[in-house]
Amino acid sequence: MLTLKINHIGYLVKKINAAIHSFETLGYRVCQETVTDEIRKVDICFMEKDGYRIELISPVSEDSVVSGLLKKYKNCPYHICYESNDFDSDFAALRADGFLPIDDLTPAPALSGRSVIFLTHPAMGMIELIRM
Repeated sequence: MLTLKINHIGYLVKKINAAIHSFETLGYRVCQETVTDEIRKVDICFMEKDGYRIELISPVSEDSVVSGLLKKYKNCPYHICYESNDFDSDFAALRADGFLPIDDLTPAPALSGRSVIFLTHPAMGMIELIRM
């Protein structure tokens, strides 16, 4: 059985400062200032409301890992991130159920350098998995 806990919902945005302002209008508050992830070439800001945590992700260059997604989907939620305290077991179970990694396990500066990997599944789309 998987031991996953939801960490956040990733929300793709074109302009991070404008998105922060709009989410603040809805009652969200910034819980972690904007961080640039040089590996993925994105700016990231975490916000919270009513116990829910969202991650605003905005490309900083045309070759960002999310630039193509932004052109296709515009501003939208696009992944759920899960924490794993038993990463190897959970990762193996996800792979056995058809989740395929789309990148390598790499550190995430916005998550205190914890290692993350993105996976996709044909029936549900993309998830992110954090090694706790």
